[in-house]
Amino acid sequence: MEKLPQSILFCCDHNSVRSPMAEGIAKSLYGTDTYLQSAGVKNDLEIDGFAVNVCMEWGVEICRHRSRSFDEMVEWGDDLSSFDMIVALSPASLRMAQELTRNSHVAVEYWPIMDPTGLGEAREERLVHYRQTRDQIRDRLIDRWGPGAREDGGDTVS
Repeated sequence: MEKLPQSILFCCDHNSVRSPMAEGIAKSLYGTDTYLQSAGVKNDLEIDGFAVNVCMEWGVEICRHRSRSFDEMVEWGDDLSSFDMIVALSPASLRMAQELTRNSHVAVEYWPIMDPTGLGEAREERLVHYRQTRDQIRDRLIDRWGPGAREDGGDTVS
């Protein structure tokens, strides 16, 4: 396992499901040791209620998340080159991250995480897919940087 970078930006298509889940779970696992943010290729959706629900099952609160796009980050003065790493969770966000950092030394990684939106008919069936996405994200984080530890010294998100 590698040492946790000082700053990570998670990104996906709309910054409403996968990247806010990744940001929230990473903050739960690693606390304030790393600056963690998320963004999307577009900002046309609010935080997804199913994503909020499955994260709350683990005590990870993402309901106050406000979606933002790469363009908004740039408009607001967030310099993508100031991040140590960008983790793209969708092909479109990978292309955008590579394009926006082509002249900098930011590490860009691609984690192919399943998009659960539109999968399943009934509520419980949809939640199953969102839980799979949440679990994929958690497993990738732990495989990459270890289990982390909560400030109280207790177990991490399980």
